[in-house]
Amino acid sequence: MNHLLTGDELGRDEVLWILDRAEAFKREPLGSDLLARRSVALIFQKPSTRTRVSFESGIVEMGGHPMVIRPDDLQLQRGESLRDTARVLGRHVAAVGVRTHDDGELRRLAAEDQLPVFNMLTQGHHPCQALADLLTLREAFGELDGLKLTYVGDGNNVARSLVVLGSKVGVEVVVSSPPGYQLDGATTVEDPREAVAGAQAVYTDVWVSMGDVDTEKRRQVLAGYAIDDELLAAAAPGAIALHCLPAHPGEEISESVLYGERQRIWDQAENRRHAQKAMLECLLGA
Repeated sequence: MNHLLTGDELGRDEVLWILDRAEAFKREPLGSDLLARRSVALIFQKPSTRTRVSFESGIVEMGGHPMVIRPDDLQLQRGESLRDTARVLGRHVAAVGVRTHDDGELRRLAAEDQLPVFNMLTQGHHPCQALADLLTLREAFGELDGLKLTYVGDGNNVARSLVVLGSKVGVEVVVSSPPGYQLDGATTVEDPREAVAGAQAVYTDVWVSMGDVDTEKRRQVLAGYAIDDELLAAAAPGAIALHCLPAHPGEEISESVLYGERQRIWDQAENRRHAQKAMLECLLGA
């Protein structure tokens, strides 16, 4: 059974295949009927805008039915096991996506091997976002091999997925974070101006994510890790700004960058749909 939990399940050739198919889907959104008369379950245990909208619309474009399920829609709330839930879902749907806090919960669901499971966001990983980001980079620069992307801010799930998937296709990912917010296993440069030197893309995410409780401390510690015109100017000529959204102008990104000419942020948001459709084809063996 194929699953997408972290992105490590994919090899270089599979990532490039997904990006090629995503480009084809962008040119021709109705280019596949793989999901005709089939359902895909989408379990949302955390709120969502881009993930929900992109998966719902993409599944419909592939001829399928997106079965959106919220926490109180399932008997999990009454103590039914993930094992039993997986066995039921496997009798009715082609695949299941989960957006939740706990990576372990996703792994346990996948371990039942009843149907393909894909990660729509967990505390540790966000592979669907990283696939869309790679598509956006390839659109902007033509090739991925040799590109440098600097992620500025909290070393979170998005940063981790960029490191995991970027490394498979030759993208150097540098993470610039203050002590206490750094990402284990990543190339870390604490000074953001030093970190963005030579980078073709500068990326950020919100400083306070869902579930974070130390909100004021985070804002204080991360205050020097915002993308503004000055930081973008310190990157390579022609560098672009990226953000997975939602954004808070005046915190992790300036309004002038967020809505400026050098960003590809809204392309990223659109590319979620195309990359995820290609990912579903890969997962379901198209």
